[in-house]
Amino acid sequence: MSDFFNVPYYWRLSAFYFCYFAALGALMPYWTLYLDARGFDAQAIGELMAIIMVSRLLAPMIWANMMECSGRHILFVRLNSFLALLFFLGTLIGHSYGWLALVMSCFNFFWSAALPQFEANTLAHLGAQAHRYTHIRLWGSVGFISTVTLFGWLFQLVSVLFLPSLMVILFVSMAISSLLVPEASTPEKTTQITPFWQTFKNPSVIALFIACFLMQASHGPYYTFYSIYLEGQGYSRTFIGSFWALGVIAEVGVFLILHRLFLHFSLQHLLLLSFVLSSFRWLLIGYGVEWTSLLVLAQLLHAASFGMYHGVAMQFIRHYFMHHQGRAQALYSSLSFGAGSAVGSLLSGYTWDNLGADFTFGWAALCCALGILISWKGIKHENLRLE
Repeated sequence: MSDFFNVPYYWRLSAFYFCYFAALGALMPYWTLYLDARGFDAQAIGELMAIIMVSRLLAPMIWANMMECSGRHILFVRLNSFLALLFFLGTLIGHSYGWLALVMSCFNFFWSAALPQFEANTLAHLGAQAHRYTHIRLWGSVGFISTVTLFGWLFQLVSVLFLPSLMVILFVSMAISSLLVPEASTPEKTTQITPFWQTFKNPSVIALFIACFLMQASHGPYYTFYSIYLEGQGYSRTFIGSFWALGVIAEVGVFLILHRLFLHFSLQHLLLLSFVLSSFRWLLIGYGVEWTSLLVLAQLLHAASFGMYHGVAMQFIRHYFMHHQGRAQALYSSLSFGAGSAVGSLLSGYTWDNLGADFTFGWAALCCALGILISWKGIKHENLRLE
């Protein structure tokens, strides 16, 4: 593992990922439980989660365009981190549907914009060692595991209504960690560089982004209702936290070996595999919730539905948008984590009570099946490998 540390500013970069995803580890599994405890029904929860994601659709590209003028990724990461903290404090003031929709949209407008610019800065620091990206990013997974496990145990002892107060501490840590990371130097642009939107019009690039949209849409039921689903089946919050942690442990595992898989398999084949296993995962959750062994298997498949998928998507984006990393990362975040997650959350909110969990996770599996077809037919670099 000594080669982990042979990258510039390893611990500073890793610290931000740890803090950012520690906050995500509190938000994703427990925010819907918090909303449920506040008395919101499934449709309202789905709408509130979708409203949050809509701001993620707009924010990354807006901030990326501003960053393009200055070329300073970390400056905007810091600004977004502190503004996200400021707006999240609003959750301590009011709890109505309208207030939470407003406050969380403003919060996510800044919070979601921080990560794409940080990703671009990380890849700029790595340079020729870009294949080591997952060795840094895995600390985000460790942060997620830490909070999701701790909070699962904690909310057996205290009310989940304390969640916003605890999350403030995490956002303070994230803002502070952003101050420790230096700005990476970026190569000077030349007149020979292909314009950003010309690259985007490449049919393979369009297919990639559609596939990314579908993958994140398929996660909508999981991120919105998985905790509520398990609690409704009688699982304790400690158990729920452990299940979330298990999924991210599997993610860490694939991050540790993904750079080796890049040497032996094409990016397209790895992307196809992630969609196949993701589809299987949603079917296991939707139809196998009564069997703990099947839920364990489903959580281990998070290694594919996020770990492998995200690592491959990052390398595709780096390959296609070599000189436009900031805007490309923002577009990836907007179309997948923004638009895809918003559509998935909203749709799951309408189908959950009316058509049931099995149907909801069934259409999630169908999204992945469509992603298989698009990745197979649409992405033409089937032999692309990383050296």
